[in-house]
Amino acid sequence: MASVDENASCPVVNFEFAPPPTPGKPFLPELDDLRREYPVFRSNEGQGYWVFTRYDSISEALQSPDLFSSTATVPTIPDPPYQWIPLMLDPPEHTKWRKLLSAWFSPGRVASLEDTVRQRCSDLVDQVADQGRCDFVADFASQFPTTIFLQILGLPIVELDKFMAWEEKILHFDSAVDPDHSGMMEAMSEVTTYFGKLIEQRRTDASTRGDDIVSAAVEWKIDGEPIPDPALMNCLLLLFMAGLDTVASQLSYIFSHLAESESDRARLLADPDLIPDAVEELLRAYAIVRVGRRVTKDADFHGCSLKAGDMVSLPLAFASRDEDVYEDATLVDIDRGAFRNIAFGAGPHRCLGSHLARRELVVAVEEWHRRIPDYRIPEGDSPVQHSGNGVYGFDRLSLEWDLHP
Repeated sequence: MASVDENASCPVVNFEFAPPPTPGKPFLPELDDLRREYPVFRSNEGQGYWVFTRYDSISEALQSPDLFSSTATVPTIPDPPYQWIPLMLDPPEHTKWRKLLSAWFSPGRVASLEDTVRQRCSDLVDQVADQGRCDFVADFASQFPTTIFLQILGLPIVELDKFMAWEEKILHFDSAVDPDHSGMMEAMSEVTTYFGKLIEQRRTDASTRGDDIVSAAVEWKIDGEPIPDPALMNCLLLLFMAGLDTVASQLSYIFSHLAESESDRARLLADPDLIPDAVEELLRAYAIVRVGRRVTKDADFHGCSLKAGDMVSLPLAFASRDEDVYEDATLVDIDRGAFRNIAFGAGPHRCLGSHLARRELVVAVEEWHRRIPDYRIPEGDSPVQHSGNGVYGFDRLSLEWDLHP
């Protein structure tokens, strides 16, 4: 329920975007109800922050770094004691880092990984296919994109369990368990220490270098000068977090939907050429990222009086489910056709890895359905979700299927 703050221009809602792990789909129905009722509101979570809910305001904010700074990206942490590079940089500094990284995620680079991506996916599906059931998150979604990204970064897959434990503490933190974020900060420190040692090894022993980002990073320069190690480690920390979590979380929503929608699943089985368009629609319907920004100056923005230093939340799910932009926006329609997809963000910070993510999502749907065409969520079971550091995701998604000779 909303109440009006006499000193504010927008309603105040007692609502948290990062509750403890809960069952069900977080976008339905509460977020949809809020979006329909308020074009903007103020959440009283933490120190409070503004929440914009319409496509036009969210898209404009993402493309206005002069007003909405990326130096703070979690609305409940307005003065972060860390800096994820380049995510938490504004142009022009952000642009310089983006140029260093862009070649690693270009369409051509992603195309060169096709065989590796598909083989890894196929191997994982084969490992679970004869079991008749699995925890989709633990057995597939967390492993498939993660191992691909470890290869791109240049990290040993044999240490996957350690990496995933760090990722869990950083991105899936529970405010009830880690109220002061000390667990998250400790894990980030451990990751940066790990990268510091790895950078030193690659720098001093050329034989340890390969065709990977860490090996390339030891020679990166900005404005003709070598990049200091702390900045390098913060960049690698961000890549580590993004590569080990977002695609896995998106896969869980896609397969949760397909497990519950026999008709959509049947369409894809009958016509696999629909899969890329279906993935785009599922990205739209279940946009998992909640972008945060800090206001740089006093301004009136879409009817809301903002003050310098205010935090704002720009949930991409609100924008991508806006009925003024998408007809029947809350429904999944795999025949929707071409549309503006904001699931990867917009503006200078649009997701750097979107080409790789799309490729992985399409391959996952293709290879899974080739081997396991009919599956479901077990009766009485419910997916367990989290809403940690700016990304909705699943902690568990049980799937089962019938085995046939």
